[in-house]
Amino acid sequence: MRLAIAGAGGKMGRALIEAALADPALAIGAALEVAGSPALGSHLGGVRVGSDIVAALAASEVLIDFTRPDGTLAHLAACAAAGKPMVIGTTGLSPPQLAAIEAAARRIAIAMAPNFAVGVNAVFKLAETAARILGEDFDVEIVEAHHRQKVDAPSGTALRLGEIVAGALHRKLDAVAVHGRHGDTGARPAQQIGFHAIRGGDIVGEHTVIFAGQGERVEVAVRSQSRATYALGALRAAKWLRGRAPGRYDMADVLGLK
Repeated sequence: MRLAIAGAGGKMGRALIEAALADPALAIGAALEVAGSPALGSHLGGVRVGSDIVAALAASEVLIDFTRPDGTLAHLAACAAAGKPMVIGTTGLSPPQLAAIEAAARRIAIAMAPNFAVGVNAVFKLAETAARILGEDFDVEIVEAHHRQKVDAPSGTALRLGEIVAGALHRKLDAVAVHGRHGDTGARPAQQIGFHAIRGGDIVGEHTVIFAGQGERVEVAVRSQSRATYALGALRAAKWLRGRAPGRYDMADVLGLK
């Protein structure tokens, strides 16, 4: 299967290309970068890096996009027009951008997840199970850490963990979420779900859900040591998408966790 990799010159793009080249079932059909990128014109994965999305899709069967929201939406429109499935790993999308993805999913198959690492998706399931078992007697805090270049906070993965836990506890996340604390905050409300973002150095990604009760604490955690974990999960999703009916899918669909 031939893949188009958007953001090919970035760290995630290069990890995707490296992982795809190691998989005999995959080949790089196209490598995309934005106009002005220093990677344009270079060769990655055996192809010349370009900025023509139409040509890239003509040479590929699935597009994988881990870029920025504006770029992702432009690629989404091209995929919908060409009838090509798309893997979206971009985070920090606005409600209107998410609505555009939902609309496109009526025409093409889209796999979208805040995190494609298989271990992280196992933690999604474990956090949901822990929340259901521990219930209202445990306070929930979510701590995440990433490299200093990450531009959104909290991470999409942390927010997804919050959504999963809130759902398991029959809460609306928007009503109970608090992002960091400072000053005289008073006693902690019982149903609050706290988010805390750490940024520094070259941390790839760490997420911990803390369930704090009376006399005991349960933690569900995952620490990514390499972007290869995200790349391998995204490639697994790309393979799963081929021949799939239009719709918006996530890694729980890909891994058969639903």
